[in-house]
Amino acid sequence: MEITNRDELRTVYREPSGAPLDKVIGTLDQHCIDFLEKSPFMVLSTADTNGVVDGSPKGGQPGFARVLDDGSVGWADSAGNNRLDSFENIVGNSSVALLFMIPGLGETLRINGTASLSTDPDLCSSFTLGDRPAKVVVRVDVAEAYVHCALAFRRSSLWNTDSWLGADELPNGVAMLKDHAAIEGPVAAVEEVYEAALDETIWQPGGE
Repeated sequence: MEITNRDELRTVYREPSGAPLDKVIGTLDQHCIDFLEKSPFMVLSTADTNGVVDGSPKGGQPGFARVLDDGSVGWADSAGNNRLDSFENIVGNSSVALLFMIPGLGETLRINGTASLSTDPDLCSSFTLGDRPAKVVVRVDVAEAYVHCALAFRRSSLWNTDSWLGADELPNGVAMLKDHAAIEGPVAAVEEVYEAALDETIWQPGGE
């Protein structure tokens, strides 16, 4: 039987109460600020005007995303493939969800809010990539912030290195890219170009 509405859903799951509801705050306190200062990675979730959802990984040195003077969260756009899935979604539908992670920590920080894209020179100059100012800074006005429990990380043993596959067992991302994009040539040659491009653009501002 397919579950099609909230009433049916709540016949399977009980209503939440206590800490799962009470932990949600509407601003970023010192705990959140400390978490952001130590986080090198997040997943940005956006949706277009039709509700089609996109999830995009974002990362940098710990603290790459930080609290701005007005309490919003900001980070610099770095080099990518210029598909701009997230950005095209944001200019049509500003609602976003952020999931910040710290390696080795089971808890995550979730932030929901509304995003905007800024090219303000002062703001962009306060975010540098390498030794160059950002071209675009993403700002998120915080509506909700809360810590998410460690159950998923414990079930998956994500940070337990004993559970990791060996290098020769991992999927070959370059081989996937080659086949999916129908790129000609041997995998080794594609991998050489791919790795060089990553090294060259890793601290390059987006748009270049």
